[in-house]
Amino acid sequence: MSKTSFRPDTAMILAAGMGKRMRPITATTPKPLIEVNGQALIDHGMDRLVAAGVKTCVVNVHYLADLVEVHVKRRKDLKICVSDERDTLLETGGGIKKALPLLGGEPFFQLNADTSYWIEGVKPNLEHMIDAWDDARMDVLLLIAETVKAVGYGGRGDFDMAKDGSLTRRSERGVTPFAYAGAAILHPRLFEGAPDGAFSMNTLFDKAIENGRLFGVQMEGIWLHIGTPDAIRAAEYAVRESAA
Repeated sequence: MSKTSFRPDTAMILAAGMGKRMRPITATTPKPLIEVNGQALIDHGMDRLVAAGVKTCVVNVHYLADLVEVHVKRRKDLKICVSDERDTLLETGGGIKKALPLLGGEPFFQLNADTSYWIEGVKPNLEHMIDAWDDARMDVLLLIAETVKAVGYGGRGDFDMAKDGSLTRRSERGVTPFAYAGAAILHPRLFEGAPDGAFSMNTLFDKAIENGRLFGVQMEGIWLHIGTPDAIRAAEYAVRESAA
């Protein structure tokens, strides 16, 4: 039986982090508002969401929260809901769990404000994710990038991917060809039984792996990993080259 297509109309962007590796820039500018090619990182992600048909976007805030909140509320093409973490930073998992009442009961897009930045291929990557989503088999679908083609990434990868798209973790000393590119589709059921307070999404990714419900879709195009100030220049050069 063929799977039915589903298009998320809600999303969450994680924008609460401290951006320590981007200092000194982040002393006065929160990382989501750092500009690459004249546009804030968070707006690159929001533009992708709008193009994919998303109507409502939840943004969590903590570090330099007022600046982020004022910036995102200027958007007229999305309904913006702010999830306030000014008092306590809840990490990735805790932040999303707190925002679940704003996200509804259906699967939703989740983007990291800082790492979900890429040069599209022929077809938008969020469309690839929509096509790959299978509610019967998945609780999590991650966009993953080939590390050898990425700009600004120096790690050893995050996951191995089987032929059916299921993901497993890189071994502790191993190297894998794929890294998580900061975009996902998550089903709210993933958070059933999740702890209160601060925790990492990696806890829930591992739970999904154990249950055989963590999958990936390979990015088309080029992933631009904005982890350090030097990476901004590398990303801008890559964008210029792709447009030439």
